[in-house]
Amino acid sequence: MKRSRSSRLLAAAAVVLSLSAVLAGCSRADSGDSGSNAAGGTTAADKGPATELRLGYFPNITHAPALIGLEKGLFTKELGSTKLVPTKFNAGPEAVNALYGGSLDATFIGSGPSINAYGKSDGKAVRLVAGTASRGAQLVVKPDINSAQDLVGKTVVTPQLGNTQDISLKKWLDQQKLTDQVKVQNTENSLALEEFKKGNVQGAWLPEPWSSRLVLEAGAKVLVDEKDLWPNGEFPTTVLIVSTTFLNDHPQTVKALLKGLVASVDYAKQDVPGAKDAVNKQLKALTGKDLTGPTTDRAFANLNFTLDPYAALLPQLSKDSVTAKISKTETDVKGFLDLKLLNEVLAESGKPAVDAANLDKK
Repeated sequence: MKRSRSSRLLAAAAVVLSLSAVLAGCSRADSGDSGSNAAGGTTAADKGPATELRLGYFPNITHAPALIGLEKGLFTKELGSTKLVPTKFNAGPEAVNALYGGSLDATFIGSGPSINAYGKSDGKAVRLVAGTASRGAQLVVKPDINSAQDLVGKTVVTPQLGNTQDISLKKWLDQQKLTDQVKVQNTENSLALEEFKKGNVQGAWLPEPWSSRLVLEAGAKVLVDEKDLWPNGEFPTTVLIVSTTFLNDHPQTVKALLKGLVASVDYAKQDVPGAKDAVNKQLKALTGKDLTGPTTDRAFANLNFTLDPYAALLPQLSKDSVTAKISKTETDVKGFLDLKLLNEVLAESGKPAVDAANLDKK
């Protein structure tokens, strides 16, 4: 027990030190320095294009525009001389820690962890600069589970403590008054599939393609499709956030990244077979296994790839984090969004602007 307590104290100290670095506003000395760049702080001067852009993303179909942009070279085409350094993560909290620690400049991420990153840094560390995907998350369960009450005494998994699906599950359990009657276990996505097959867990709230894989490969069925819990069936599943320091220092680089993202979303909508192929190639390279046609088809059908972050829903998502006991207090998301560069790119392409719902102002 002494060793466990010491480990917890060391972990807590590490978090405090990382967050202190964020709030201190450490940044690259100039655009030619590709060393540490802790998120946070502000700088008034535009330092021109960055030497490199360190970009986070997940091997999930909810991140399909990121995967397409990488596979088709759409980001590198726009970034020009800026070197793209992509880094894979399993879930949002990991990516946030990388931003805090200074090893990441921007990341595709779930809406829940993005809000928590903004709140825990007192609104200084990050800015949300674009949406990426909506929908695409489901609670899938064993065939003999037909209602919320059937989950009493059962184990349900999510990808990571505090990630978007973890928050969604815990909010839903709270609404069902089952918070203390269902065991929630955090398990990496591929392991969740294996644990479900073995019968060690009875349910999983997962993003695509993992919910589809459990349905098609492990005999699961859908108990809750998260889109049914939101107005018009839309909610921000994946967004793009950027270190505030990097955004202030290198707006041209961020705008180039956004041009690549707009091209990726367009590609996903205009060439669905090509998009599926590009995503599958990336997933095989990242995980060692590609997806079956039915899995890819089902996953794509459950998603809406969009640059809209559904800003009006972010205050509710902040409340959900408190309900899920991930955050102690609600995050005031005013000032979190900075869609100026995105809307510049959209205007240049003749596309309509994305609404920030006044969350771009304090």
